[in-house]
Amino acid sequence: MQTNKIIGLLMLVAGLGLAFWGWEMSESFGSALASRLSGSMPDEVMYRYVGGGILAAVGTLLVMKN
Repeated sequence: MQTNKIIGLLMLVAGLGLAFWGWEMSESFGSALASRLSGSMPDEVMYRYVGGGILAAVGTLLVMKN
């Protein structure tokens, strides 16, 4: 396996983990309360969603690249 593919796989796994962590945070009591009061998700959750999505996308591109 090429080094880029290994790095891409690691980035893909890290991105999925980060997105899952954000999802777990969004289900917490404090986050649910903040969502109800403000009408939007807390910034920490959004940072993890966006960061996880970017990492997963770049990781997928590196794995699929010839």
